[in-house]
Amino acid sequence: MASATTSAEILRHTTAFTSELLSQSNLRLRLLSVLRRKHPTSDQNVIRQLNIAAETLENAISTSNSSNRLSSLCRAEKLLRSHPDTLFSSFLLSLLYALLNRHIEAAHSLFNVFSSDPSLARSEIAPIVYEELFIIHLLPVLQSFKEQRFRILSSLSSKSLGYDSDKKSRFEKSVVVSGTRLLSKMSGGQTSELKELERDYEQVLDENCRLLVGYFREVLSNENESKLTRPPSQILQKTVKCDEFKLNEDGESKVEIIELRNCGEPTWAEGERSVEFSSSSSSTKSKSPPFYPQRVSPKIFRNQKSRRALNAISPNLNSGSELESSSEDNLSTSSSEPESKTQEKNRNMALFEPRGSRIQKQKQPIYAESSSSPERIMAADSDDLPGGGKCTPPKDFVCPITSHIFDDPVTLETGQTYERKAIQEWIDRGNSTCPITRQKLHSTQLPKTNYVLKRLIASWREQNPGHVSTHSDNPDPETDLIFSSTLAVLPSTSPNSVISQANMDGTISELRLAITKLCMSEILRESEKAVLRIEQFWREMNMGFEIQTMLSKPAVINGFVEILFNSVDPRVLRASVFLLCELGSRDKTVIQTLTQVDSDVECIVALFKNGLLEAVVLIFLLRPSTISLIEMDMVESLLVAIKKKQDDFLEMCLKPKAASILLLRQILGSSEEGIVPSIARTVVSAKAINNIIESLEAEWAEERIAAVGILLRCMQQEGKCRHTIADKAELAPVLDSFMGASDAERFEIINFFSELVKLNRRTFNEQVLHIIKDEGAFSTMHTLLIYLQTALQDECPVVAGLLLQLDLLVEPRKMSIYREEAIDTLISCLRNSDLPAAQIAAAETIVLLQGRFTSSGKSLTRASLLKRAGLDKSYRTQMQVDQLSDTSKESEENLEEEQAADEWERKMAYVLVSHEFGLLFEALAEGLKSRNQELHSSCFLSTTWLIHMLNVLPDTGIRGAARVCLLKRFISMFKSAKNTEEKALSMLALSSFIHDPEGLNDLTSHMKDLLKGLRELKKSCILAVDMLKVFSDGNNSSIDWWNHTELVQVDCSAHGEVLSIVCFRDKIFSGHSDGTIKVWTGRGSILHLIHESREHTKAVTSLAILESGERLYSGSLDRTARTWSIGSEAIYCVEIHDMKDPVNNLVVANSIACFIPQGAGIKVHSWSGASKLLNPNKYVKCLTLVHGKLYCGCHDNSIQEIDLATGTLSSIQSGSRKFLGKANPVYALQIHNGMIYSGSSPLDGAAVKIWSAANYNMVGSLASSMEVRSLAVSSDLIYLGSKSGGTVEIWCGKKLTRVETLQTGTNGKVQCMALDGDEQVLVVGTSDGRIQAWELS
Repeated sequence: MASATTSAEILRHTTAFTSELLSQSNLRLRLLSVLRRKHPTSDQNVIRQLNIAAETLENAISTSNSSNRLSSLCRAEKLLRSHPDTLFSSFLLSLLYALLNRHIEAAHSLFNVFSSDPSLARSEIAPIVYEELFIIHLLPVLQSFKEQRFRILSSLSSKSLGYDSDKKSRFEKSVVVSGTRLLSKMSGGQTSELKELERDYEQVLDENCRLLVGYFREVLSNENESKLTRPPSQILQKTVKCDEFKLNEDGESKVEIIELRNCGEPTWAEGERSVEFSSSSSSTKSKSPPFYPQRVSPKIFRNQKSRRALNAISPNLNSGSELESSSEDNLSTSSSEPESKTQEKNRNMALFEPRGSRIQKQKQPIYAESSSSPERIMAADSDDLPGGGKCTPPKDFVCPITSHIFDDPVTLETGQTYERKAIQEWIDRGNSTCPITRQKLHSTQLPKTNYVLKRLIASWREQNPGHVSTHSDNPDPETDLIFSSTLAVLPSTSPNSVISQANMDGTISELRLAITKLCMSEILRESEKAVLRIEQFWREMNMGFEIQTMLSKPAVINGFVEILFNSVDPRVLRASVFLLCELGSRDKTVIQTLTQVDSDVECIVALFKNGLLEAVVLIFLLRPSTISLIEMDMVESLLVAIKKKQDDFLEMCLKPKAASILLLRQILGSSEEGIVPSIARTVVSAKAINNIIESLEAEWAEERIAAVGILLRCMQQEGKCRHTIADKAELAPVLDSFMGASDAERFEIINFFSELVKLNRRTFNEQVLHIIKDEGAFSTMHTLLIYLQTALQDECPVVAGLLLQLDLLVEPRKMSIYREEAIDTLISCLRNSDLPAAQIAAAETIVLLQGRFTSSGKSLTRASLLKRAGLDKSYRTQMQVDQLSDTSKESEENLEEEQAADEWERKMAYVLVSHEFGLLFEALAEGLKSRNQELHSSCFLSTTWLIHMLNVLPDTGIRGAARVCLLKRFISMFKSAKNTEEKALSMLALSSFIHDPEGLNDLTSHMKDLLKGLRELKKSCILAVDMLKVFSDGNNSSIDWWNHTELVQVDCSAHGEVLSIVCFRDKIFSGHSDGTIKVWTGRGSILHLIHESREHTKAVTSLAILESGERLYSGSLDRTARTWSIGSEAIYCVEIHDMKDPVNNLVVANSIACFIPQGAGIKVHSWSGASKLLNPNKYVKCLTLVHGKLYCGCHDNSIQEIDLATGTLSSIQSGSRKFLGKANPVYALQIHNGMIYSGSSPLDGAAVKIWSAANYNMVGSLASSMEVRSLAVSSDLIYLGSKSGGTVEIWCGKKLTRVETLQTGTNGKVQCMALDGDEQVLVVGTSDGRIQAWELS
């Protein structure tokens, strides 16, 4: 009887199980899904409540807030306690109590699951708990049913199995025969009896599980172990007599455990296992072979403690052998089936041999000749099959779908084995059954590779290479496993050196013994000692080819792999990895043996990631694909190996750091766009750059080149690291590597140098260029020139760019073969329209040659050109980000760097534009015609830079060549530019031609095409103002400059007069005499009304918007002013102010509003409610407010300025008496660019007068003949709205001449006018209710 279980053991295992569930969401959700399916669907209310409890529990698990977690757990517990007797609720309660650290209650809830459905609990829900707690008590049940199974199967005579009596010796060793062959010989009664046995077995297991649940509960209740609780007696099948179950002297049953993990499974399953006859003569305890062919990668450095295993002594059997069947539960095949059908089933359902069985067979002496060798029997079986032969693969090795030998075999839950790709395609087509048995698959996720079968196939392939080579005459491949091929070549005794030969023989004998122990020993410690002994032999002796061949045999390699899987001794693991690396570096077959099983590679990777850094050498020798390396997720481990001191590593065939560098370079060479940047950033953030820089001086050229590749990727992704590389890298070894490198490696080295000289300090850049030019064993310039002549076309521009920079380190000479070749190459690539990649590379190279970069290596060419055009925002932004660390530098140093950059730019531009008298401009002009956006953009930037540089270079006639081929192209691009920056860059290029008489003449002929764009730019770009000035000074007729086109006219007469208009961004606001405010948006040539509000009860006389644009203010004759919030599609009144008087001509500042009341003076109203009257002696007709100063136009033709801060009143124009009995009021005032514009009647000969706001001197007037009622002023034009006739006159602001007259088409007066923000659109409102807009064209 098994020993009693303590409460501590129970809690340890149940707590470990619940903790694992809480940490693995995928496993937890899968089990919840299983339990939902098992729950009866009759009561949907219960299901709904349990689902709510499950969701609440998930929220508690995922939250990090302790108070939220506790409240969620309380809610879940309340729900679950209302339904305590279900599988689902018991499982959830076990997790809930585990979260609350109530582990005893969690164990009780988990045992409720075992009590409710033992079969489900032990197979799907908690198999690990079943193994750890239940199995040990169920050994008698297993033994009882095992003996009954044996009794049924033993009735089959040995002859029916196909063995002659004279081959009885075969049973003295462990052999494997086909279980299907046994089943095919059974009668119908035997088949039924086995089925009934399995049903009884399941029932007995269920009842015993329930018994044990009660026992475990009792143990938990006796927590202080005050009384001894004995395990319950086991229930055996009722058909089994009590005396058939024998007890030993200690009262314990002698039971042989096949494998603990599967003791709860049926005694057979559908498919085919094997039936094994084990010798009873062995008195030693043997390891329990795993039931499934699987290999789990060890957690070597995380968990040194292996799981416990139970081993029992095999009972003595009278027959001398015991029949052990692990076949599964498909007994549909009976003896009545035809032999051909049985053989076909044998071929499709064979050889799922347990890993342990294979190991046990390998433990036979590897050089002994045994007639009962398992492989020999297997070979014999395969030869008996139809079409069999020594070169014909056994049918067990052939996929039933593809009819080819397995490459990646997988064994389904039905026991059938298929090629992975074939069965995956079967499942992908929508099938969910096994192709042979037609049984439904519980899971469509394929299991791991059947590596046992794969190893057997690999062994068979070795013995039968290619199916065409002559098979060995030796009928037993095991005999020739290791030594047979080496005995003939071992050193023979030499009469000249008997003592030396004796020593050698003794050493080889010791080595053979160590190899034998490695491959055969059942004791792990002996195998580990053997590994250490073999390592000692290898290091101390000069191992010859014979010894190497002996150690390279697959059986020995597999022995080393077994050590990697099972050992936890770091010294042994390092020795195994060392030996595999030494052998693999000398013999490719070793690598082939290791790569035949995926789990072997996974194990080696796991060892490396868990701290065995020497394993990286073995991974490198395995030559994994780049995709495999990425999937292994070992970048961090590679960086650890790179950063570790090399003295801490073993002395190996390849340094671990070198292997790590090479593997990391392979990963960074991936074509996966999203992966490489993140890995490069990881390398930089891990501070491994300095260690990689050290590899540039490595002895091995491949390591140096790999380091170059890594550093190149790091500079491309995290550019700031280039400063560290430029400062610390020794470039001479890299230059020396160039000569022996491949073409791809050479280009990578050139790319590395090109990236390295993208430094933000010009002086430092030139120092690095000097190092590249002068160091190395060969002339760098000559080497690059030779390579340039043979490089691929799309690589040539980068080579030419580097060569040109090296040539320019000295003052440009009249003739340089390097410069001529480099520039000719750039021009040739630009013109090669058949290869756009080369064209783009050439244009981008020219852009980079300007030589200005940020600290991250990004080109500043575009930003610096925009700065010169007047748009320096982009440049300032980049420099602010770039030079945060440079704020402490001396201004002298910054000045020196700027001067060096200007000098470099001047020299580079000179040699480029001077080549063949501007031939480069012709090539760039062709590139500008391309529809390839990337090429066009690069050519545009390059051309703009070079044309602009013509202003600072000596005029040698090249400007004329550039004008001929580029002027019209840039005018076209200026007109069609879609954004301000593109327009500004085009303008910068055109400005280079404006100082040339011929160029100015050509530009003047296209003046109308340029004026609109220049006007758009003049607000933000001083260069546009300068160009407009040049054009204006050179043009006699201003009339040709200005032209307005009518856009739209809207009739709003239903709402009365249009009294006020204001423009803001893309909206137009209008105020009407019936109290309506309308919001319009202009789209093309149509005004769209998007909102209309009529909250004022009387006429809206004025509208105003602050510069911030947050609020709209309206003044009305209803004695109120309203504040409106401006939305995207509407306005909303947010505040109403009682002004006490009708409001005319409202102007606002941040805290006050000024308006003209009903009588004399001006009223100043504070938003807080206070008000005062200013200028009470004047009747004011118009107002404007600028910078705290209020300007008033009065009825008596006087104009005053009032300083609101001090109350000071100044007179700009004195009032006059009535002229010819008529008053001459000032109807309109505008302030623009320090000038005051007033509009009135032309009684004194000038309808509009202009004063300086600084000294009140009149500086001009407009001799218009109409009475001006409204004014609008732009940077260039003055707009006058007349009292009658619907006329708008347009005057030139500079020359004060009339340039155009617009007609509204009505006889009403123009009451209000407004310009949009760009001063391109004029909007007017008339007294007859019309709104009309014109565009400056």
